[in-house]
Order: sequence, then structure tokens, then C-alpha cells
Amino acid sequence: MATKANSFAHRTVVEVDPFIPADQQKGIHNRWHPDIPAYATVKPGEVFTVQCVDWTGAQIGNNDCSDDIKNVDLTKIHNLSGPVAIEGAEPGDCLVVDILDVRPFDKMPWGYTGIFELENGGGLFAREFNSKAAKAIWDFHGVYASSRHIPGVRFAGVSHPGLIGTAPSAELLATWNSREGALIDAHANSVPPVAFPPEPKGAYVGQDLPKDVMEKVAREGARTVPPREHGGNCDIKNLSKGSRCYFPVYVKGANLSVGDLHFSQGDGEISFCGAIEMAGIITFSCSIIKGGVEKFSMKQPMFLPSPVDPLYSAKLIFEGISVDVHGDGKQYNMDATVAFKQATLNAITYLMKLGYTREQAYLLLSAAPVESHVGAVVDSPNACVTMALPLGIFDFDILPKEEGLTRRDFGQCAIRSDGMV
Repeated sequence: MATKANSFAHRTVVEVDPFIPADQQKGIHNRWHPDIPAYATVKPGEVFTVQCVDWTGAQIGNNDCSDDIKNVDLTKIHNLSGPVAIEGAEPGDCLVVDILDVRPFDKMPWGYTGIFELENGGGLFAREFNSKAAKAIWDFHGVYASSRHIPGVRFAGVSHPGLIGTAPSAELLATWNSREGALIDAHANSVPPVAFPPEPKGAYVGQDLPKDVMEKVAREGARTVPPREHGGNCDIKNLSKGSRCYFPVYVKGANLSVGDLHFSQGDGEISFCGAIEMAGIITFSCSIIKGGVEKFSMKQPMFLPSPVDPLYSAKLIFEGISVDVHGDGKQYNMDATVAFKQATLNAITYLMKLGYTREQAYLLLSAAPVESHVGAVVDSPNACVTMALPLGIFDFDILPKEEGLTRRDFGQCAIRSDGMV
């Protein structure tokens, strides 16, 4: 007979409500800084759960208008749960983080994918498309997602944290701010910006900190937008349940933080808010390898991806090379970013032949489990990058035919109230 004896529930170390603004809740922060103290402490080997709001902190609603995407306050992002200290972790150690589970809240079985404005966020094609805000709402049905804003598709998600990392040391933080500040100075008029400097406006730490400490965090804290040496916003879609992460430790306790949970994402997360963003619950267990930074010559994290992956074996693959064939035809030298963009544009224009709008195609390639690979970076002058679109996510045949493609009416995704796209 089963009894409660020797049965212990896993501890939840950060609890949040996905429907309350992040800056009204405890255990959340939106800057990286070594002076943010641990909100909770766990022992090595302990299984624990962390609850997370969506990355914007409840700024986006389940509706049919993208004005909330247009007006999102990016000074308040990303909202991370933590930090969580691991007993015994010291600078120079390797923190081993096992991701045991990632799931949405039962009371919030939906997520969203957004195209952000050129002047407020951007995205891979912000300048090419002169991006205007648009979004798709996705409903979750077990492991599957479907959207009223992008009909004709349904796919299994690989839920994962888009953002996870350890706290930086004071020295590492200063390095980030110095090198990114120099980049900003060199491209002062770039739209969208090449990087985001420290910004006191919107800075938040959901703890009772002394005023001088909070002011220092707001003044110096690194923005959470990019990935860095500690992990951060790496957006690796295969870091789902069953994954293992190896992070360098820079401060006592490591101070692990996590957020920006995704139900699904395509390689590249191309539209900036390109995954299916969700609020949810993630379960961890951590261990420590003493002196791991030196033992493994760690400059950045390492990852062991999950063995759990949707089985979409048949794919239509689009190639891209280092020539701007969708623009001015310029030849670039071994530029893999140009090649990736061309592969993506080839997929977008193909989907438009099937009847999807450009915005729907952009959102779909951001959110669905598409795969991108670097084919070659040795055959001058062209790098070759591919984008693979799974055939099984569509409820109709999308393959090329002698008679051409059948164009359908899929409507449009959620757009701005003024009708601009």
C-alpha cells in the first residue's frame, strides 16, 4: 500500500502568478548583476521547481490585436526567476544543471509569437520588412500547438527555457558593459540598436534591497537580451526536459536564474519574439564539478540536448548562400548570416505562394520546429546555410508539383488596430 512515508514533494523555490505584472512580484529580476542576492538556496542533488512569468512580465494578452506587441516596454525585460544559489558552488567551478521538466501553467494553456516594430525590438528582417507589430496566439493541447492566426498547421512543441544562466562577477559585468558600450558607440545611429546598454528605467529586483544596492543594480546591471559567457538568452530549442547544462560559476553559490520559457521555437527565433512564448514551471536538479572551468577549459557553457524531440523526418529544405538574392544582389564573402537570411526568405516566399501572408510565414518559421544547419563555410565566396521545414506540421500537401502550388486563403495574423502591416 502506498503511504506518505518517505514521499516528499519537490520544493518550489520561486512562485509567481502569470497574470500579475512581473514588477509586482517577488523572486523576479530583469538585470544581470553580482549584487543581486540569492532569493533561494538549494542543495546539490535536490530536485526543485521554479515558476516563471512570460518574458515580458504579462504585457501580452490572448486577443486578436497586436497593439500590445507594438507598445511593449522593453526596458522591463527579460523577467527572470531567481537567483537560486547552490550550496558549495564557488567561482571557477562548473555548475551542472539538469532540466527535468518544462511545462506551461495549467491555468494559462496558451502562448504567443510576435513580430516586433523596427523601432522597438526589431528582428531578423526588421529593416528589410520595415517591421510593424503582429502576433499569433497559440493554444496548447498536450504536446501540440495550433493557432487561429496561422491556420493549417499543428505541431509538437519542445518546451525549453530560452534564457538560463549564472550570475556574472563584478569583473565580468564590467567587461560586458565596456565591450558592448564600444559597439554601441561605433554604431550610434543603428535602428534597431546593435546592443542595449544598462538602463535604470524599468530595472526591477523583486527583493527588499537597500536603496543604494538597488540603485547600483539599476545603473550598472547588464540587460538580458543577448547570450554571453555565463549562458543568458541563448534560445537553444533542444534544451527541453532531459537536457543537461554546464555553466561556469563566477560568484559564490553560482546564483542561477531562468526565464523566457518557450513552448516551441524554430532555429534562430527569427522574429525577435520568435518562439511560442509562455509562462510556466521548470524543474531542476543541480550538481557541482569543483574546478570545472579549468578542467574543461570553459569559456562559455556547454549543453547536452534532450533525447526528447518531435519526429518529423520528412522536410522541405531551403538553401541560402552569401548573396543577397532577395535584395540588391550583392556578393558577400563567406557571410553565414546573409546565407541564413536568404534561406529563410526562400522559405517565406514559398509559404506565401501557398497563401500565407508574409507576417504569417515569418511567425510560423519562428515558432515551429524548423531546423537550420550550416552546410559549408569553406567554399569561397559563399557560405551555405539551410532551413528545413517539416512537412508533417501541415494538414495539407506543400510539396512542389508540376502544375504549381495551390493558393489557399489563410486570413491574417493579429495586426495593429490601425491596420498597418
